[in-house]
Amino acid sequence: MNQDKSFGSRVFDAVNYTLLALVGLITILPFVHVIAGSFTTVQELAEKQFVLIPTVFSLDAYRYILSTNTLFKAMGVSIGVTAVGTFVSMFLTSLMAYGLARRDLDGRGPIMFMVVFTMLFSGGMIPTFLVVKEMGLIDSYASLIIPGAINAFNLIIMRNFFQNLPDGLEESAKIDGCSDWGILFRIVIPLSMAAIATISLFYAVTYWNTYQQAILYLNDSTKWPVQVILRQIVILASGMSADTSDLGDGFTAPPEQTVKMAVIVVATLPILLVYPFLQKHFAKGALLGSIKG
Repeated sequence: MNQDKSFGSRVFDAVNYTLLALVGLITILPFVHVIAGSFTTVQELAEKQFVLIPTVFSLDAYRYILSTNTLFKAMGVSIGVTAVGTFVSMFLTSLMAYGLARRDLDGRGPIMFMVVFTMLFSGGMIPTFLVVKEMGLIDSYASLIIPGAINAFNLIIMRNFFQNLPDGLEESAKIDGCSDWGILFRIVIPLSMAAIATISLFYAVTYWNTYQQAILYLNDSTKWPVQVILRQIVILASGMSADTSDLGDGFTAPPEQTVKMAVIVVATLPILLVYPFLQKHFAKGALLGSIKG
């Protein structure tokens, strides 16, 4: 097949591959720099500014981060909130999306209008806080899950995906005596694993990166997720290193810049480990959900 290509096609392929390689390199280099910077020394990072391969390997930043057991507890909180939150969000989103995908649903148009309206306008931080407070969710992990359990954008993608499924499947199931719940969980959900994997990843990333909600709704610092704890560590490292300039050459400052990079690695690594298991469904699910409006 390659021998049949014209000279112009070969040139186009070469240019295309070159551009894609450059874009991929530009995308991956910052990640390599962050990972390498987290394993280097403060002196080397200050001298070179941009490090891809550490000359001197150092674990000082990770020792600094892992010097307290609070981080491990916060990591457990984040994992729990992410797992439970993703399940709750996917369950509620799937139920609502399936209902809105049914063309015989009365009032489907006004309901969709209200869903889209929330994408453009929201009550804001203070009204949302008052609602959470009146619901008695302050200082509970539910405050990190329930207020954002259904995302309008994810809901629309799921609804569009369900609408793309052949109508004959549901009709055949009804003839066989299958109920609406049976159609959803025995037919629709198994056929929608690509979309479910994609939306689950969206929700998981959102819950894992929970920061503002935790600051607003959790007064007990022992319940803080990992993002808040990591931010506190960065602030502490920055504050400690700010007053070391007059302490002499023999004083070793806390590794502020390397700590920041190590924090990025710790905060990002769990999601990166999950992505390969969902990658084969990700592109298909994201595209199929956008075919129909």
